[in-house]
Amino acid sequence: MDKWNGKVAVVTGASSGIGKETCRQLVENGMIVVGFARREDKLQELEKDLKGKLGAFYYVKVDLCSEENILEAFNWVKRTLKSVDVLVNNAGVWKPSDLLGNTNDWKQMFDTNVIGYTICSREAIQIMEEIKIKEGHIININSVAGHFQIPYMKDISVYTATKHSVTSITENLRELMAMKGLPIRVTSISPGAVETEMTEELSKLGVNNMLKSIDIAEAIIYALSAPQRVNIAEVIIRPTGDNTLSFIKNFI
Repeated sequence: MDKWNGKVAVVTGASSGIGKETCRQLVENGMIVVGFARREDKLQELEKDLKGKLGAFYYVKVDLCSEENILEAFNWVKRTLKSVDVLVNNAGVWKPSDLLGNTNDWKQMFDTNVIGYTICSREAIQIMEEIKIKEGHIININSVAGHFQIPYMKDISVYTATKHSVTSITENLRELMAMKGLPIRVTSISPGAVETEMTEELSKLGVNNMLKSIDIAEAIIYALSAPQRVNIAEVIIRPTGDNTLSFIKNFI
């Protein structure tokens, strides 16, 4: 990670779970990290917690369902820190809604999980191009649900559709960076169930075999640490002993 020392990373969904742990690991590895999230109180707590570490932590209150918010946040990063070298698209929403469910829930999931990712990537890459960076990296936190057509599971069909979109968009973005000859690597990291605020309902349903946020943060460090000639395009992470059938039965 030495090559990223002093470089700027933007992490979305930074107030809890994977995003919070990712901010911690990147700062401890010497990066200047800007956390985007809605809950300013949580961001302030993280800011205090990371004072005195090798790197530095800043935050911007951002609603990823608002393009205006996102543009303002990236403008702040550009003005203040003059660069974006790494983007970790982590913010995600799961609403218990199936294909006969609530339209507002569908929109929030797609706006956050797909459109928000894409706008953030566009804005980060525009800055990377403008300052002519030598190495850049976009990391999308995806899901195993974005790779397989899982037998019917109550209330997650729209969420899985957003993650299938992330799989497609991430690979297309990687191809686009190659076609444009830009030194920007693109990675999809697809965990199984992770213990976060978003998955608290899974624990109530008896799903106990879950990953920790640190497991995903370490996968991000792994992808970033590879030499520039290596693009870790896809990482799928499952809990040891993961059994899809026993997982599914909690939802049907």
